[in-house]
Amino acid sequence: MTLAVASSVTNGLARLAEPWAHLYADSKTVATIVTFGHVASLLMAGGLAVATDRATLRALRLAAAERGRHLEELAGVHRLVVGGLSLSVITGVLLFASDVETFVGSWIFWLKMALICVLLANGFIMTRAEGALRADAGENAPSWTRLRRSALVSVGLWYAITLAGVALVNVA
Repeated sequence: MTLAVASSVTNGLARLAEPWAHLYADSKTVATIVTFGHVASLLMAGGLAVATDRATLRALRLAAAERGRHLEELAGVHRLVVGGLSLSVITGVLLFASDVETFVGSWIFWLKMALICVLLANGFIMTRAEGALRADAGENAPSWTRLRRSALVSVGLWYAITLAGVALVNVA
């Protein structure tokens, strides 16, 4: 994409978001609610995910029956994590629309978006490993290895995304 096209797209997005940007800038209540929604949804999703990832790492040392119980809990937790991520995407779009020109030009913003995409891909890998373990009563050693690796990657990504979000507020 040429610089002129990118500039035109950015200007178009900024014009489209202008009414929202004015509302967001003029209302501390709106800004507070949206920011709280974003941080709270990430706290919920990330907190649950990191705690569950820790439980997954501990479950690898347990007897098969106890690992099976852990697998049963994972599906329920992942629904909550996906719900929290969904709310963070909605509020993230609202935050992006509050200052399109700043965010489009921020490498930190795009790094955070890339990290979120990697987190989602890792979540897909994790749920596939869980499915394979449930299908064979939790005894598939390669699937436990994939689940362990995904849990470790997940923890790292949640912290990296948090760092990128803080940097985005303070640097960009």
